[in-house]
Amino acid sequence: MARWQARSRRKYTGKKYRRSRKKRKRELERHPIDTTIGEKRIKRQRTMGGNEKLKLFSADHINVTDPTTNETKNVEILGFEENLASKDLNRRHVLTKGAVVETELGKVRITSRPGQQGILNGLLI
Repeated sequence: MARWQARSRRKYTGKKYRRSRKKRKRELERHPIDTTIGEKRIKRQRTMGGNEKLKLFSADHINVTDPTTNETKNVEILGFEENLASKDLNRRHVLTKGAVVETELGKVRITSRPGQQGILNGLLI
């Protein structure tokens, strides 16, 4: 069954809204991209208006910015630390914005959205 990104059919009281129209294809939701650590796999996806999103399925390198020196380096990811977004994502080692990974330079917090932007950027903690 497809997931739908439109307003709920019911009000907070439980009463139903009157339907003014049918569902639209543009309101369908896509499957979430669970980015993990591994060999780099990326996919282009067409979105509304002919625009594109880059979906990052897995990556083994991250662009790390050191806030003190303001230098950015591309370094290898050594391991997964934590993801406070949810227990399930933490258990499955899924990389989302805010997840913490271990690199050669130290611990890094991810600042990009890998499932939407197709790249891993992070700040050194």
